[in-house]
Amino acid sequence: MHDLYETIHRRRDVRGEFTGAPIADEVLERILMAAHAAPSVGLSQPWDFLLVRDPEVRGRFRDHVEQERAVFAAQLEGEAAERFARIKIDGVMESTLSVVVTYDADRGGPVVLGRHAIADAGLYSVCLAIQNLWLAATAEGLGVGWVSFYREDYLRSLLGIPQGVRPVAWLCLGPVTHLERVPDLERHGWRRRRPLDAVLHADKWGNPREAVLDPRG
Repeated sequence: MHDLYETIHRRRDVRGEFTGAPIADEVLERILMAAHAAPSVGLSQPWDFLLVRDPEVRGRFRDHVEQERAVFAAQLEGEAAERFARIKIDGVMESTLSVVVTYDADRGGPVVLGRHAIADAGLYSVCLAIQNLWLAATAEGLGVGWVSFYREDYLRSLLGIPQGVRPVAWLCLGPVTHLERVPDLERHGWRRRRPLDAVLHADKWGNPREAVLDPRG
């Protein structure tokens, strides 16, 4: 049990620590099997995993990421602009490979058990697969970095993803020199982590947990 909690808290969104060293086939298989073992609404398993190793494809994506970085940077001023300039946002070229995770809303249809009231339940299922992959990679001593500076249409075109299938995540994956103790955005002063009590409500929104005491306590 302790190992699970340790892995959860050790997990980091990796950018600059990738070594580019190879990943053993059996390790990659275990990580992908862990991702594929995620729960999904209606057992639809609406995900696919695209393994991207081609340096040319990765380079084209990296160029697109840099363009989107410039778009975001143009919105910043003053100290925020200075902080962002110091933050590395991807490890596309430095990592061993990339895993693109997609969402197919038609998988398991036309009627998906459990999705009739919450249309996004399938997308949430894909996010669970991503989290499984991330924790498994961390347990294997590898790093993962989620790149979010891209346009979905561009990525769909770059990888030949069918229309109607949504690219949800470009994940950089590979061995790392280390995992930082403090997440990058905290280390660079971009944001500070909120304490649990700031996001915890008891019975109704806005009630702190102290407002409703656990009678078993």
